[in-house]
Amino acid sequence: MPKVLISDKLSEAALTIFRDNGVEVDFQPDLGKDPEKLAEVIGGYDGLAIRSATKVTADLIARADRLTVIGRAGIGVDNVDIPAATARGIVVMNTPFGNSITTAEHAIALMFACARQIPEADASTRAGKWEKNRFMGVEITGKTLGLIGCGNIGSVVATRAIGLKMKVIAYDPFLSPERATGLGVEKIADLDELLARADFVSLHLPRTETTANILSAERIARMKPGARLINCARGGLVDEEAVVAALREGRLAGAAFDVFSVEPARENPLFHAPNVVCTPHLGAATTEAQENVALQVAEQMSEYLMKGAISNALNAPSVTAEEAPILRPWIALAEVLGGFAGQVTRSAIREIEIEYVGRVGKMNLNPLTSALTASLLKPLVGEGVVNMVSAPLVARERGIRITETRKDEQGAYGTYIRLVVTTESQTRSVAGTIFSDGKPRFIQIKGINLEAEPQPYMLYTTNADVPGYIGALGTTLGALEVNIATFALGRAKKGGEAIALLGIDSEIPPEALARIEALPQVGHARFLRF
Repeated sequence: MPKVLISDKLSEAALTIFRDNGVEVDFQPDLGKDPEKLAEVIGGYDGLAIRSATKVTADLIARADRLTVIGRAGIGVDNVDIPAATARGIVVMNTPFGNSITTAEHAIALMFACARQIPEADASTRAGKWEKNRFMGVEITGKTLGLIGCGNIGSVVATRAIGLKMKVIAYDPFLSPERATGLGVEKIADLDELLARADFVSLHLPRTETTANILSAERIARMKPGARLINCARGGLVDEEAVVAALREGRLAGAAFDVFSVEPARENPLFHAPNVVCTPHLGAATTEAQENVALQVAEQMSEYLMKGAISNALNAPSVTAEEAPILRPWIALAEVLGGFAGQVTRSAIREIEIEYVGRVGKMNLNPLTSALTASLLKPLVGEGVVNMVSAPLVARERGIRITETRKDEQGAYGTYIRLVVTTESQTRSVAGTIFSDGKPRFIQIKGINLEAEPQPYMLYTTNADVPGYIGALGTTLGALEVNIATFALGRAKKGGEAIALLGIDSEIPPEALARIEALPQVGHARFLRF
């Protein structure tokens, strides 16, 4: 009988599910707060169910001799060393949609509290001051709510706000026009336009390299005078010092924060600013949400431990034991192709077309399509939000159409996968195959033939096919102390559009990438991770 340890506070209903499925469960909800004790006992368990208090470090994983699955009741997995777990063959799964409604409702609650200054009015009244004239709020009816991010949680906020007779506008480069129309929101192409129009601004997006500090001091200065800001998404999306300054100067009328750049937030400049509502990361803190994620993680872990089924895994595809040896290299290729397209795409995706050519087309395509879609969407929606299981749902929620086509062997490689991504502004394609060494290769990008093995770090450029480009690029990379490992080139025709795909030994920071993109021969430059 497999044995699971629950080391954080979790609804006791989860215990019943484990036991009903034949899994022995050890409920020690405070053990996660004692890393040394946890490390002492972790070797005796096959599964570990956690929330946010338990820190699953590489050292802990190294002590977990029997562990095969880690289940996170909730969406965030910042407290789990996923690469270390993957290296040990431990499946890491979460419950990405269990608290969407709760988080959306908290954003609406904070909007009301901010609009009517409820916390300050409550404190004043309890102090016996009865300051009616001091707390003059505003109605939300008829006001404009600007959503930065309109995915799973943002769309729930949108429907609630529309029910409250608000006008909702949304900035989300990956929100399709059809999805926006279905929600009843106006899609805004430029973030600055949203900030200038919105009476309330609410953030609903993950923190990634692209979204970190998305509301910088410069952007906060462009917000509509008298606007109010709500953040129930992630800390680090907003320049907190700039918000404090805007509140003190009266440019912003109020703000409400449930998340902070450093958590637990024992001290923060927002705590001392006027007209601010602060809560301790309560987005998912309702009885219903806690129950939902507890039940879901117990079901998922039981299914894996007893039947080998994998659901909502962040580091493992949903593949049966019989299919695994055959599909594994093709899944790796699908993830590379999707990861490439996701990292170079900058506008809303309307359609994903996948061509399976040759013998790969005779395989079980579900895990291949799911792996490709998940890797395509991850750079756009954030880690932890999408995986092989949830990818089709996330795509459907964003109005993205997915089509599969099987074709007989053709071309020089016989069997390969081609991905075609259609966005609001362009159609982009990338193709790859598996060589005899079992490793994936790029064989075509934008219809241009080339051959390149994926590397952990890569540089992709579109450029003019003119003499001197290779030298100019190499010189620039040398000046930036970036070493080239591999170099693949292709062109549509002599003197026309060309592409370059380089394997490199280190990351390229944004300011360095800007220098590359400033080369006169370069159209676009993208730093890629695989």
